[in-house]
Amino acid sequence: MTICFLATEGLVPWLAKLAQNYRVFAPRREGKAIIFRPWKEGDKAPVPLKATVAPKGVMFPACETLVSYKTTKDPQQLDKVSLTLKAPVKAEPTVLFGCRSCDARGFVALDKAYLGGKFKDPYYEARRNATLIITHTCDNPTPTCFCTWVNGGPASPEGSDVLMTAVQGGYVLEGISQKGNDLLAGSGLPDGSDKLNEARALRTEAAKRVTPRKDLSKAAERLKARFTDMDFWIAQTAKCLSCGACTFMCPTCQCFNITDEGDPASEQGGQRLRSWDYCMSPMFTREASGHNPRMVKAARMRNRVSHKYWYSTEYSPDGRFSCTGCGRCIAQCPVSLDIREIVVKAIEE
Repeated sequence: MTICFLATEGLVPWLAKLAQNYRVFAPRREGKAIIFRPWKEGDKAPVPLKATVAPKGVMFPACETLVSYKTTKDPQQLDKVSLTLKAPVKAEPTVLFGCRSCDARGFVALDKAYLGGKFKDPYYEARRNATLIITHTCDNPTPTCFCTWVNGGPASPEGSDVLMTAVQGGYVLEGISQKGNDLLAGSGLPDGSDKLNEARALRTEAAKRVTPRKDLSKAAERLKARFTDMDFWIAQTAKCLSCGACTFMCPTCQCFNITDEGDPASEQGGQRLRSWDYCMSPMFTREASGHNPRMVKAARMRNRVSHKYWYSTEYSPDGRFSCTGCGRCIAQCPVSLDIREIVVKAIEE
């Protein structure tokens, strides 16, 4: 493991150096929100806070072109039409800087969905392989954070290539993956081994400030038993607006829709787009026949919660939840619906 020390005043110059070879994404304040945006030389230092929206869009964009297509008629044979397809699957070398451990663990969940099956998603795979994740360990968990409930923590290394911990005078950088170690080995930064104990002590203190942990070991079996208890789900979902804020903020939600846009016969051609969708939408499960198996929001919330704390444990080799405890779904919910309360009630009642 390569360990380096980055002085506070050296952060911006180091990012500028990275930006010469990588497309860098870092958290920036925009109004009241903190959003991951492209960072370039001359920009200010990134905001050292958890972003309002998870950075999953760096590897799984909110909207992307899967294929462009265009039709062309043969001027000699007007009934003969040729079709040209173009699939943009290449990815630029990228550094995702300053995400939190809950965000990095979110990519592990996305890996299962897009890389773990028989067929891999070439678009996600290309960006995943081209991206290096530098995670800023959390030093001030908020009341909505519950990463330790789902077997994570403020400094969990899962999904990260480099862990960065703020200490007196700068940051300790630890290589986690081979990509991370190679980056630090060629960084020219001084050794930071003498500050590692300070970093570990700060992480331990941060973990103590996370909302006291609840035992969720029985969550899967209790949610399975609750599946047909619609009275329970109706009660838990009564104030939900089905707005979808929880899913769009989530680092692990992976639902999408595919649409064809444009006219293939026009000069611009057409595009097949993949866009984020959300399971809390009343239209999400409507079939071509018009039948909708999840017409009521209680059934949609049951699916969302069960997927994260029951279904995912069965198709995951290590039985992990598809939730990293980032708490964004709680913090951004307009009616303060708390997923922790639903799961705990399912277990305890």
